[in-house]
Amino acid sequence: MAGGSFGPTGVAKERAEQYQGNVTSYVIIACLVAAIGGSIFGYDIGVSGGVTSMDEFLDEFFHAVYEKKKHAHESNYCKYDNQGLAAFTSSLYLAGLVSTLVASPITRNYGRRASIVCGGISFLVGAGLNAGAVNLAMLLAGRIMLGVGIGFGNQAVPLYLSEVAPTHLRGGLNMMFQLATTLGIFTANMVNFGTQKLKPWGWRLSLGLAAFPALLMTLGGYFLPETPNSLVERGLTERGRRVLEKLRGTKNVDAELQDMVDASELANSIKHPFRNILQKRHRPQLVMAICMPMFQILTGINSILFYAPVLFQTMGFGGNASLYSSALTGAVLVLSTLISIGLVDKLGRRALLISGGIQMIICQVIVAVILGVKFGDKQELSKGYSVIVVIFICLFVVAFGWSWGPLGWTIPSEIFPLETRSAGQSITVAVNLLFTFIIAQAFLALLCAFKFGIFLFFAGWVTVMTIFVYFLLPETKGVPIEEMTLLWSKHWFWKKILPATNLEADNNNDTNSSA
Repeated sequence: MAGGSFGPTGVAKERAEQYQGNVTSYVIIACLVAAIGGSIFGYDIGVSGGVTSMDEFLDEFFHAVYEKKKHAHESNYCKYDNQGLAAFTSSLYLAGLVSTLVASPITRNYGRRASIVCGGISFLVGAGLNAGAVNLAMLLAGRIMLGVGIGFGNQAVPLYLSEVAPTHLRGGLNMMFQLATTLGIFTANMVNFGTQKLKPWGWRLSLGLAAFPALLMTLGGYFLPETPNSLVERGLTERGRRVLEKLRGTKNVDAELQDMVDASELANSIKHPFRNILQKRHRPQLVMAICMPMFQILTGINSILFYAPVLFQTMGFGGNASLYSSALTGAVLVLSTLISIGLVDKLGRRALLISGGIQMIICQVIVAVILGVKFGDKQELSKGYSVIVVIFICLFVVAFGWSWGPLGWTIPSEIFPLETRSAGQSITVAVNLLFTFIIAQAFLALLCAFKFGIFLFFAGWVTVMTIFVYFLLPETKGVPIEEMTLLWSKHWFWKKILPATNLEADNNNDTNSSA
């Protein structure tokens, strides 16, 4: 690059040891407010399954499903199989997929806050349409607006958290997004448990309450400070310095600021980040941006969280018992995410992903065996086996909550150089929402076709992703976000893929450092 002061994919001089500052109240408050975006995402995931198991909602919008549900002779695995019902859940994610691609240039050119505010406003509109829906078209329009909010929020919030957090605590603070998501899921489950008793309008309250966190997200986005990385990228270096000094609680931020300036000089030379991200020197990050969110969904977690009440009713739990069981899994997810926040910057990303993957495989196989042996089309699980199934589903959720749940978002948000960071995050969110849409749309049909084999299907994917992490994901714990590109040239596999210019720059950096 011009001037030769930095390598081709970001900063080429390691300054991490010179970084100064502590965790300040300013950082904590900024991360808490930003993470509210995750709570809306979680609420929308959790509320869908509960609402779609309420008879009043089904009778009004999906009468065919309501009639099928009442027939005792219907196949246990197939009584909810309806593409219209699946579209209610999945339309949100298809809209999110499209809107996150629109959000990328807004996040890059106008800042992370702008996308957070846009997301909050879209959530408010969607919640209002859903709560007041009088026909299926209005209901789907509300879901689409919620999807637009998810596209903007999920694009900007993880980036915001990664850029604001100090290096040594980036993993834990970035997981505030996932913690907020799990709290949103749990809250939705508890709300559904209460509103299903409020006949016939309880479902409206469940859907409308999404407006509360949406309002907090909108106001929070307005008052949050912009990230120093974004300010420097947009040429506001002195303002970026002032924000960085507040975030770190010290005036001595020269080393960290210089990394941002170096990264922004390259970022501003890139006019087409989506085209640039396809270049060979970005291949490791691009693979992770596609595989991490894809694998996160292929754990099967969203199927359990979307359709937990439906799933438990399918297994023979009563209406109240099914909502209670799904609330239990939501609570377990929150607690396991707290475990991950405490361990991620101590044990590292790889250890959590691999241990979580092994536990998820074991739990899914056990659930599949119990359902295969003890649960058929026209029979219900005994109370004892039902309890065992719930226990192992909860253990599966625990494993997901400390591994792929938070890290499926954290790792992609921290590995990209500044010039492709917003584009990379858009790809991450788009892939996540694409596979969320596919699984949400197909799950009820897959459940009908595979029966208990659905758990073995997902267990197979968890096996693949655990092997992927073991061989191809380097440890990112403690690596400064603007120096992350140096990591790939030291990995046994990725150094064979990267072009020679990257490796030469990194070798020169190692020589200069030792000198």
